Amino acid sequence: MGRPETDVFRRSAMNLLANGLSGADRDEEALSVEEAELSIQRRLGASEHDILVTQSNLARTYQVLGKLEQALRLKRDVYSGNLKLKGKDHEHTLLAANNYAMSLNTLKRFEEAKSLLRKTMPVARRVLGDNEETTLRMRWSFVQALYKDDAAALDDLRESVATLEDTARTAQRVFGGAHPLTKAIEGGLRDARAALAARETPSPSA
Repeated sequence: MGRPETDVFRRSAMNLLANGLSGADRDEEALSVEEAELSIQRRLGASEHDILVTQSNLARTYQVLGKLEQALRLKRDVYSGNLKLKGKDHEHTLLAANNYAMSLNTLKRFEEAKSLLRKTMPVARRVLGDNEETTLRMRWSFVQALYKDDAAALDDLRESVATLEDTARTAQRVFGGAHPLTKAIEGGLRDARAALAARETPSPSA
């Protein structure tokens, strides 16, 4: 087995290489490097924290490449790993929970996303506060699980609009109108309002 400092250097170099490839939109190559990095970390007995970071990076690359099921499985593992390693109140655990919920939404597994966020959003509000970015992102993810669901009840759509109106005001106050999160939430609010209007407007008779 190599010297510990050599192993750390090798892993760091691989991470830098993967980041560089990803930044150059060479995601397939970045994927190969990240998969190799994870394999080496497991073989050499890297820390749980380092493995979780690599898994998170790998999940993001899977997502970019449209490998949504693989991304979902890794995000679930990252959430579970952080929950076990750092506990439910840690910011990394809450961020991983939201990343997992976002993947569930992408795959239209809305009930699972809502169930997860109903457990984790109150923790985020208690630990991080209502104005913190992760908390706002979790509220946004929850609302998406409401209004993007074709089977959503009318009350769910109304709740989504009311929640996003409040979340948008908070994001404007905390981050300003030019912040990407503010813009994304305001875009979601337009979509939620459109979904509600479509449901409330009676269909023309045949």
